[in-house]
Amino acid sequence: MTTGQSTHFGFRSVDEHEKAAKVADVFHSVAQRYDVMNDLMSAGMHRLWKAFTIARAAVRPGARVLDIAGGTGDLAHAFAKRAGSGGEVWLTDINASMLGVGRDRLLDRGQILPVALCDAEQLPFPGDYFDLVTVAFGLRNMTHKDRALAEMFRVLKPGGRVLVLEFSRIWEPLRPIYDAYSFKVLPWLGQKVAQDADSYRYLAESIRMHPDQETLKGMLEAAGFERSVVFNLAAGAVALHEGTKL
Repeated sequence: MTTGQSTHFGFRSVDEHEKAAKVADVFHSVAQRYDVMNDLMSAGMHRLWKAFTIARAAVRPGARVLDIAGGTGDLAHAFAKRAGSGGEVWLTDINASMLGVGRDRLLDRGQILPVALCDAEQLPFPGDYFDLVTVAFGLRNMTHKDRALAEMFRVLKPGGRVLVLEFSRIWEPLRPIYDAYSFKVLPWLGQKVAQDADSYRYLAESIRMHPDQETLKGMLEAAGFERSVVFNLAAGAVALHEGTKL
């Protein structure tokens, strides 16, 4: 049964109730090779983008942090080290395969953190609770981004911040080269390394369908965030959006 409401899944239009399942299939497929593929696709630059995000987060001892769509746990690991034993860092994801990989990697590093399988559009946390909410390369996969941003705003304390690290619009002169890489090289890498070209074709398409820097900035402001600022990374191929709940 369909609702009549459609949304995009890459370049295809699907019933909005189907999108979450289709995205889940993508990440179930790539979970075990996710970090290897990230290193190959970005030539290791994703680690620099995350390091910049961690620096901007400036997590203090005792902080409460929520990492949404936290995947393999890179950000949660760094935040937990900084928050210390008095802090509270949650690793969450809507995808059980990704969350399992992240939990296991944290355990391998000697970190036992609370984890939750949950939908960013319906967070199971009280309002005004966290000092920081982060989402890295996850927002573009959400069906209702406005609802997810509203939920992030709700669970933040006054004075708390949101950090959204996501693919964005690259500097226009570089677009032809970037498009050729995205639509030819990425699916090829996906097939060779993860035995899954389709998931990485979806990745390239989902980036093109995601709001550009200014549009996403406006969405943060519509959700209630103030002092919003955008940092372009890799000539705009990636952007970090930051907003504050006053």
